[in-house]
Amino acid sequence: MTQIGRGSVPTPDLRIVPVNTLHPHEEHDSQRSEPLIERIRTETTMINPPLVAPMSDDQYVILDGANRVYVFSELGYPHILVQVADYDSGFIELSNWQHVVADWDENQFIQHLRQIPEIAVADAESTQPIAHLRLRTGDLLAVCSPVESLHQRNAALRQVVSVYQQNAHLHRTALTDPTDIWTMFPAANAVVYFPPYFPADIIEAAQNHAFLPPGISRHIVHGRAIRVNYPLDALRDPNISLEQKNADLLRWMQNKLANRQVRYYAEATYQFDE
Repeated sequence: MTQIGRGSVPTPDLRIVPVNTLHPHEEHDSQRSEPLIERIRTETTMINPPLVAPMSDDQYVILDGANRVYVFSELGYPHILVQVADYDSGFIELSNWQHVVADWDENQFIQHLRQIPEIAVADAESTQPIAHLRLRTGDLLAVCSPVESLHQRNAALRQVVSVYQQNAHLHRTALTDPTDIWTMFPAANAVVYFPPYFPADIIEAAQNHAFLPPGISRHIVHGRAIRVNYPLDALRDPNISLEQKNADLLRWMQNKLANRQVRYYAEATYQFDE
């Protein structure tokens, strides 16, 4: 990556790579991926490229955009446009989303959780919590399981998340204060808080298929490329070599920069046209 100015972030490292070199660290969300298949099937451009980090042997872990990668694989694309960012670059922040559980009675929610083998819902101070649960009543509970490894913890969390994914409306939020959450999500009855993850956990999950549930990890990349609108035809054709596709991408980027069609926003933003 090359710097675009003193004190600023690098220009996005955009590459076209084989779809089969991308490895998720979390399960894809069927609630999001199924509608996305139909949307991408009819679209002509890729708007927001998935974000990936290099692993070894020209393989990548998907940091954000697992559903888009899943859709490209399902639609038979040989190649996909991605933004590559290295954990060691200093431009990636890793945190968690909170899960807001809405439109489901909280007593039924807890009852369903307690029916999961080796899952207990106990006082907030209980040992071995894999998550915490804040109810709209104000109660704070611990979701516990006797796990000893990342693989076991993620497997237990996948069972927990699947309970409300199948029975409630699930919203992701960066908000942490319950009062703010109840205000923004009036139909919510509970919010789930997860333990922290680290870059090594994300890479291990991808390499060993020890997937996190969908929508827990939150990667913030300073210099994220969005609204790229790269033509999908340039990715779809199996008769054009990967080398040629990347050469075409480079010329496309050079033209965009030469014509001042790329703008960098330093401030945090909200986007209302998703």
